[in-house]
Amino acid sequence: MESQVFGILVVAAFGLLLVVSVGIGYLTLAEWRDRRRRENALREERSVERKPGKAK
Repeated sequence: MESQVFGILVVAAFGLLLVVSVGIGYLTLAEWRDRRRRENALREERSVERKPGKAK
């Protein structure tokens, strides 16, 4: 009986580890994607601001 409970706990621990790891990977990917979008938007704003004057 004890080995069955231990086995269930081991499977649950690995399951939670997998869920947390996938969650961290998803959040990392989402942050990278959002950062890239923000940088591209900022780059576009800067290029639009510089085009009309071209004073520099």
